[in-house]
Amino acid sequence: MRAPQPPERERAAEVRRRFAEEARSERPDLAALCLLVGAAGDGTLAEDGIDAAQIELDRLAGQLPFRAGAGGPRAWALALADLLGGRCGFGGSPGDYQRLESSLLHEVLRRRRGLPILLSVVWMEVARRAGAPVYGVALPGHFVVGFGRQFDSQEEQVLADPFAGGRVLTGGDAELLVAGATGAPLDASMLTPAAPLEVIQRILNNIRAWAAARPERSDVSLWAVELSLLLPSHPARLRYEHAQLLVQRGDFLRGATELDAYAEVVAPVDQPAAERVRRQARAARAMLN
Repeated sequence: MRAPQPPERERAAEVRRRFAEEARSERPDLAALCLLVGAAGDGTLAEDGIDAAQIELDRLAGQLPFRAGAGGPRAWALALADLLGGRCGFGGSPGDYQRLESSLLHEVLRRRRGLPILLSVVWMEVARRAGAPVYGVALPGHFVVGFGRQFDSQEEQVLADPFAGGRVLTGGDAELLVAGATGAPLDASMLTPAAPLEVIQRILNNIRAWAAARPERSDVSLWAVELSLLLPSHPARLRYEHAQLLVQRGDFLRGATELDAYAEVVAPVDQPAAERVRRQARAARAMLN
């Protein structure tokens, strides 16, 4: 008979189960996925806290003026900027990049500060609840929000930057954002709407990058990688990163097992690399002696 898991492990397993179920559903719910990421990162976020965050998004949507978008996409963008960026004070600053809370939706709703992508999630979820045609735009290095029906050539497409309080962007503004991040010109393909799972993957990548700069927070790296592995599509090398984290944190047996599994994936295309990984697995098992 298997020994019962500690409550915190049971809770973490339940969060991962729900995250996987939502991520693999026919229409993944972006807010629900973001809040489950928050639950993985914040052990104090229980079901009532998740419900409260959803209620807050509903409440904010209810504060938009009646017929806020009567003037089309630009009117929607201006109404969201007035409510969220103006009256509610949502926005960001360089210091927000140094805080894990800036990547957790429930904390962004509480603090009204966050990274561009999490603030964009707030904009999108509030706008969607109010009936706006809205989508995320994953520009290189800076996430923004688009208003308008992407495939309607008769309707104006408007970009807004929630990190700057919802400022409506001109074409030149968007070009400057892309040039600042990549040195390359803006390409039309960069304006494609981001699917919910693409948004979640980018959020988890941000969290992994934050934790990678802080070796003492390997716990954050671990749960972020484990959630990433639950997405229907992910890079195979994440399995190697997961194995290395397990070994680093002293879970040698699980780490060795994961290394062997990754070696089997790599072997058909790079046998020398697979053998190097197998040697790492043997070294991890030797740590058990």
